[in-house]
Amino acid sequence: SGAGRRPVADGAPKTPAAHGIAGIHKRKTTERRPRMFYPFKDDQGRPKTLPEVSYADLDQLRDLEEGYALEFKRSFSPTVQKKVPKIVASFANSAGGWLVIGIADDDRSVCPVPRLAADYSQIIGELCRRHITPAPRIDVRFIADPADPAVGVVVVQVLEGDFPPYISDGVVHVREGSTSGPAASTALVDLYGKATRRRAEVTAFCRRTVFVAARETPLFNLYMFRMGRRAADAPSRDELNAHAEAMRGSFARQGLACRVHHAHDSLIFSIPTRDTPRTPHSSIELFGDESLKLTVPAVLLAGEERKRAAERLFGAEAARQPEDDLHILSAEDTLARVTRMAAVLDRYVRERGIAWRQYAVAYELENLAGAVLWSDEPLYLRYARERGPLFCATADCLSRVRYLDDGAHDSFRARQFAGSHFFEACGLPLGSPDENDNALVDALLRT
Repeated sequence: SGAGRRPVADGAPKTPAAHGIAGIHKRKTTERRPRMFYPFKDDQGRPKTLPEVSYADLDQLRDLEEGYALEFKRSFSPTVQKKVPKIVASFANSAGGWLVIGIADDDRSVCPVPRLAADYSQIIGELCRRHITPAPRIDVRFIADPADPAVGVVVVQVLEGDFPPYISDGVVHVREGSTSGPAASTALVDLYGKATRRRAEVTAFCRRTVFVAARETPLFNLYMFRMGRRAADAPSRDELNAHAEAMRGSFARQGLACRVHHAHDSLIFSIPTRDTPRTPHSSIELFGDESLKLTVPAVLLAGEERKRAAERLFGAEAARQPEDDLHILSAEDTLARVTRMAAVLDRYVRERGIAWRQYAVAYELENLAGAVLWSDEPLYLRYARERGPLFCATADCLSRVRYLDDGAHDSFRARQFAGSHFFEACGLPLGSPDENDNALVDALLRT
């Protein structure tokens, strides 16, 4: 955004690690970590994701041994339940892995476990939340026996942790062959180093810029960094094409046309401009690992509309000030633009079957410092008379990064997040104990 790329701070990666569409295949790394292991394959030998696994696929486990990324348990007994946090933490501290409950560890025969009244994902998730710090990212599925849906097999996929070490009941466990054991001091150093590098990657990603020819254009940016992906997991050309097709479809279902620009490590889907390339336009940048960046130009009032708003907010003298001296931001028009584009992200993630909890999210303002918020909503006009107009009081800055796997964002939607935090950045008092503040928040968000 702006007319180019901001400089990267000393010591930070020059490009976002674990990202890219073309460049991702060329990236060299000193970290020789194994790829995520997938025990289930389709007819062409391609890995199957957990939602794609069928009961018949369990036969593939007969040819596999327990090891670094795979562990079997015959039952879900109290003894096994006590071991689950240790196993999960060891996978998260290593390269990820799979725990399969209902498979004998000696001959890999299927020993179905009963379907419980409570969901296995809730039970295992609660075990991990109570015994592991920080909470690892897992996906749990009960695969019912088609011949008897009352029984089945539980498959737990544990993703490699982004911020290790993951501590289970006070101990840091890592994988040692086919078992889990306490980490040595050198392994602990490596785990802390991995977390430090991951934070640097998130920071570097949040410095991404999309070119906007019109200088000093006021922008609202939303960064969505997909966690748990690495350069070693580079998508194939077919997968990249599927990503692009899903994004085009998401624009179309929102009634929006899009133009695709090929960047060196991403695709940029932008709203076409009808006049000149210098006209600011909204865009979504899509990376190979399905990280996302949304860039939305704010709508500034101009001409008679701006004069009318300035006079109502500040009086006749303010209406005569040059537009460059007093920027007035249309709350309704900008919110509509922001939320409509964020709805494209919601559609894309839903279409691709991605869980929002896999993302780290931050928002950013550019060239909006001092811009005054305008709305002809009666509650806002009364608020402005009594307490003064709302305006963006901060210099251009990035919000704190929120990690959506923290258990506090189970119902996250990009549209809702972008809309509320756009107003928050403009001074709207979110979470205020004052009823008048909350009424104003509700009124403006309804616009």
